[in-house]
Amino acid sequence: MLLTRLATRPRRMARMTYTTLHATPSAATYQHLRVASGLSPKSAEAAARGLPNTLFGVQLLHGDEVVGMGRVIGDGGTAFQVVDIAVLPAHQGRGLGKRIMQEIAAWLRDHVPASGYVSLLADVPADALYAQFGFVTTAPRTVGMAWKRPAA
Repeated sequence: MLLTRLATRPRRMARMTYTTLHATPSAATYQHLRVASGLSPKSAEAAARGLPNTLFGVQLLHGDEVVGMGRVIGDGGTAFQVVDIAVLPAHQGRGLGKRIMQEIAAWLRDHVPASGYVSLLADVPADALYAQFGFVTTAPRTVGMAWKRPAA
């Protein structure tokens, strides 16, 4: 009977620790995190060209493994966009997206001029996360649009 009670006790999940790193991820890490977390893939060429233009990058590490990231891109004065918020599936549900956004929000408060415009494109239900940091929907006055490359 004692063994039965021990076996049916709820198991406590081991607490995982994460380290925050303010840095742009490598191209390989960026590509891996995007695909593994369900975002669209980016080519090595696109990553190599785009990542050096990051205004602010944040990574979350579990040990030596990068398990989450987020970036701010833009012109540094008038326009800023929050992009690439990604957390590996094995680490989702632990508040890491919120932690990434806390780091990004702090950077935005310190670096965006009063007249700067900060935007992001949110997938539902992630829009609820972004709303916690002051992001609001702009529709119907403005809507997000994406350029589609014409077929060759």
